[in-house]
Amino acid sequence: MSTIEKVQEEILVEEAIGLNHEIVLHNDDVNTFDHVIDTLVRVCNHDDLQAEQCAILVHYKGKCTVKTGSLEELKPQCSALLDAGLSAELI
Repeated sequence: MSTIEKVQEEILVEEAIGLNHEIVLHNDDVNTFDHVIDTLVRVCNHDDLQAEQCAILVHYKGKCTVKTGSLEELKPQCSALLDAGLSAELI
């Protein structure tokens, strides 16, 4: 008779606490590509290419996550996007 041994393995999953929020930028019919790109560079510290890609995604897909991080970090950035006339939400 053979013996079957079951091995129970403990796996630890490290959770990134506080880094699970994101700013989602929504498309609108008001702002120009240049304004969106300039604002993303200024507010979210994107480089020009990243900001341009986000603007294109927003235009064609309707929305795009432009920044992720902690709630405390993202609140002022989302407010600055809204103050600049962009349609953004913090989720």
